[in-house]
Amino acid sequence: MNTLVLTELARQFALLSFLAIGGVNTLLPEIHRRVVDMEHWMTDVDFAQAFAIAQAAPGPNMLIVSVIGWKVSGVLGALVATVAICAPSSVLTFAVAHVWDRFREAPLRAAIQWGLAPVTVGLVLASGYIVARTVDQTWMALALTAATVAVTLGTRLHPLVLLAAGAALGVAGVV
Repeated sequence: MNTLVLTELARQFALLSFLAIGGVNTLLPEIHRRVVDMEHWMTDVDFAQAFAIAQAAPGPNMLIVSVIGWKVSGVLGALVATVAICAPSSVLTFAVAHVWDRFREAPLRAAIQWGLAPVTVGLVLASGYIVARTVDQTWMALALTAATVAVTLGTRLHPLVLLAAGAALGVAGVV
């Protein structure tokens, strides 16, 4: 095992754990930048496939980190990446929760919560953009993504219907 790679994997994900406002999926643009562009541990295609596997598997949305760790350094890499993304922010959350609860009625607390909502939405949208950018290599795929976004935002159609439609177009060879 390359301890340098494991150390860097732990460092990267430990730092990112403090930015996971709204979950690990909000970190996808930064994870992509670090894993694909900076460290070259994966390609765009590898990243998109890791995301797809992590989303298809049952469990928390942070599984992408475990899959990346596994791709970088096997089972030990998966373990290191998973602990690194979970432990620092969990310890911080535990410490802050005690203080946060004491100021339940404070105006500043309400302002912070209201302010974090649009930040989280923006981070989720940025994550969607990064994933779409890595996999939409044809005009047809780009059009399908745009249509899916429009239908999702404009209707109350269940996302599984869109997923099934996308799968059917993939099987038919359209995308």
